[in-house]
Amino acid sequence: MAVEILMPALSPTMEEGTLAKWLVSEGASITSGDLLAEIETDKATMEFEAVDDGVIGKILIAEGTEAVKVNSVIAILLEEGEKIENVNLPTEPPKSVILETNNTKQNDVTNLRTESLAKPLNSGTRIFSSPLARRLATENKLDLSKITGSGPHGRIIKQDVEKATASIRAESPNNRISKPSAQTPKIQSNDVNTEQILKIYQDRDFGEISLDGMRKTVASRLTEAKQTIPHFYLRRDIKLDALLKFREEINQQLASKSKKLSVNDFVIKACALALQQVPAANAVWAHDRIIKFKASDIAVAVAVEGGLFTPVIKDAHQKSLSEISIEMKDLAKRARERKLSPHEYVGGSFSISNLGMFGIDNFDAVINPPQAAILAVGAGSKKPIVGEDGELTIASMMSITLSVDHRVIDGALGAQVLAAITDNIESPLTMLV
Repeated sequence: MAVEILMPALSPTMEEGTLAKWLVSEGASITSGDLLAEIETDKATMEFEAVDDGVIGKILIAEGTEAVKVNSVIAILLEEGEKIENVNLPTEPPKSVILETNNTKQNDVTNLRTESLAKPLNSGTRIFSSPLARRLATENKLDLSKITGSGPHGRIIKQDVEKATASIRAESPNNRISKPSAQTPKIQSNDVNTEQILKIYQDRDFGEISLDGMRKTVASRLTEAKQTIPHFYLRRDIKLDALLKFREEINQQLASKSKKLSVNDFVIKACALALQQVPAANAVWAHDRIIKFKASDIAVAVAVEGGLFTPVIKDAHQKSLSEISIEMKDLAKRARERKLSPHEYVGGSFSISNLGMFGIDNFDAVINPPQAAILAVGAGSKKPIVGEDGELTIASMMSITLSVDHRVIDGALGAQVLAAITDNIESPLTMLV
């Protein structure tokens, strides 16, 4: 009996991916465990294994196809002797429409987008929309068939429903306002679409860069974070002299073993221990509850081409500085090669973003949901300060900023966490006890 091979979900948050490359061809015999294809998610390219034996009867999705939905049929697996002609193939998914944005009029663009959408429910054809969009439409009593989708292949997403809701409210008798005259056009930033932006710059020479899966995900998550998380910020300046001296001594002893600790390794350890010292802050927001953790799992931002990863060092409070250093170097290397598995960058209760190596003195980082805090680390540099004896002196100082989700961590609790991090960094020997 023929078996449908489905697009796999390679991470908990994956909704679609790119079928980067087929590793088998039609007619090839396969056994369970054989590699079938390379699937590109928003974070990495991963190999997809067969779970059944048989013969590849038909490849339905060509390699290089983007935005393939999870659980959509990508190929047909036949039993030995079975013919593809005797198999009822799934109906072909709706094709996306490529817009000629430089030469297409606004009305034509609207028509093209409408044609690329699924038909209304009463026509027997599915309307393609995200679960959140469907829920919001139900809550606001909206007909999805009347909404134009801006997602991949015309899929209706959250922003489309919110825009439709806002439009209906604006047109209600109680909310109508006079429209601006033609001489003084006014464009609301939330309503500006791609075609309108292109029109603004139509007399300028420019190029376009298509968004890959990673950049789309980064944009979506950061927009969600800034719009939905009530951020507040706590700042401290930390004296690094003791840490730098201690690090230099350790690195001299580790030189024969080809190991070297970075300041970031100390920061990771300091944050991990701080979450143990202030356990109430070792938590994440779960919409209708707060989840608290026993272990300190620290995510560290790693810049890669086109975006970033946040690989997670699990149980960082229990690991030595040397273990943290080795693991972080390995995770960062494989992150830049996009070879991390989802379990290596999903999770964590606290994040660190360090831009000190780029000469940034201080900055405010955006919280990575569902986490409740992220530490922004600036560059260490020598600065004049007033010493404990009241005299002016020079010290190596580093600025850190803790971005906090006020729903999970209140001001006093956040201050305790930042104080614990500061104490750990300024007294590095205590982190070895």
